[in-house]
Amino acid sequence: MNELADQSFRDAHFAAIVANSTDAIVSKDLNGVVISWNAAAERLFGWTAEEMIGESIRRIIPPDRQDEENAILARVRAGELVKKFETLRQTKAGIVIPIAVTVSPIRDATGAVVGASKIAHDLREHSTLRQELRESQQQFVALAQYIPQLAWMADSKGWIFWYNQRWYDYTGTTLEQMQGWGWKNVHHPDHVDRVVERIQHAWDTGEDWEDTFPLRGADGEFRWFLSRANPLKDDEGNVLLWCGTNTDITEQREASERITLLMREVNHRARNMLSTVQAIVNRTASASDSELADALLRRIAALSANQNLLNEGDWVGAVVADIVASQILHVGDIAEGRIHTGPRDRVMLKPGPAEALGLAIHELATNAAKYGALANDTGEIDVTWGFEGEGEDRRFVMEWRERGGPPVEKPERKGFGTTIIERNPAFAMRADVTLDFDPAGLVWRISAPYDSAIAPDLSDTSQPEAD
Repeated sequence: MNELADQSFRDAHFAAIVANSTDAIVSKDLNGVVISWNAAAERLFGWTAEEMIGESIRRIIPPDRQDEENAILARVRAGELVKKFETLRQTKAGIVIPIAVTVSPIRDATGAVVGASKIAHDLREHSTLRQELRESQQQFVALAQYIPQLAWMADSKGWIFWYNQRWYDYTGTTLEQMQGWGWKNVHHPDHVDRVVERIQHAWDTGEDWEDTFPLRGADGEFRWFLSRANPLKDDEGNVLLWCGTNTDITEQREASERITLLMREVNHRARNMLSTVQAIVNRTASASDSELADALLRRIAALSANQNLLNEGDWVGAVVADIVASQILHVGDIAEGRIHTGPRDRVMLKPGPAEALGLAIHELATNAAKYGALANDTGEIDVTWGFEGEGEDRRFVMEWRERGGPPVEKPERKGFGTTIIERNPAFAMRADVTLDFDPAGLVWRISAPYDSAIAPDLSDTSQPEAD
């Protein structure tokens, strides 16, 4: 009686498992006729148990898969377990779906094979995910292999484990040769130690990396590359891997060098012309009007100093602090410790505004030495610059303020010097220029639209945000 009770419990337990399984569980005889069909099979294939029991399992097998069922039944009759494999089956609605199937032989009390049990798992979600993964991989391959740059990936410690095809095409190497630190073999010996030091710093700190250096191609020639790497980090900020690129800049570098040589030649010729003009002034005007000659020579010298600054900056622009320093040198003996400049932030002006500002500062310093704050022993000058406003209203502002000098009087007429101080900057920068002849000290101020005056400072990105 106990054995019957135990068997009954086991049967009920097994039936509950079959009935509540999320996988389709089906049994069939050796001819493929369905004997049992659980609820999950109904949900998966759309056929009810009443519709399937007593019918052939071939009802759910697509026409082109019928031979598959023949092979399964043959293996089951031989007592073999058909391990899980992926295949296709057809629902009542005629939709072909992907499933994973395992088929096991069913034996009677004597051990003879009398049928088969099948467990079918729905793979539609898995198939969709796999297709999305496949498409994602294809997109990555397309991007990685066909971008114009050489590309690579490294693990969190900097061990490079993947390069794109362009890297191999350019270097003529293999992954076995290049993985890890093998890339050093295609670096120029004059640069490799520096590159290793800087990239190791990035590996250690997790900071973005950028460098420029030559790489040897498969033909043995070196070309210059701008190289960058950025870390991919998890939510805690830990580096998971590095993605890097190498962009060929050989042509740009050569073009830049040619432009630099041409600009130096232009500057050289311009300085020669200025020297010629100085000589003409000396010979023509000095004898008849020494004061006029001196003023002209000083202005030519100021223009020459501005050209030197612009040439050093490849004619991108000139830094305001350098312009001011170069244009007050001629009053250096009497101005030492008395002209205060600031701030220390780098602000770079475009070439036109830089030239206009330099001539204006030179003229202001000259007038200060003759009539203003530098004409006695106590006067001082504050020269300041910075920015006002935000967005489209942002403006570059500069002020020259004198104090402690002789009382200031407004001149009765405007000469060429006033043109240099007022009209030149106004025209070159589209600036508002004010000249206040306050008895306590001259005040000169300009306010120019940011876009009209400011040049990108390629050597220093720390442009100030406000005064």
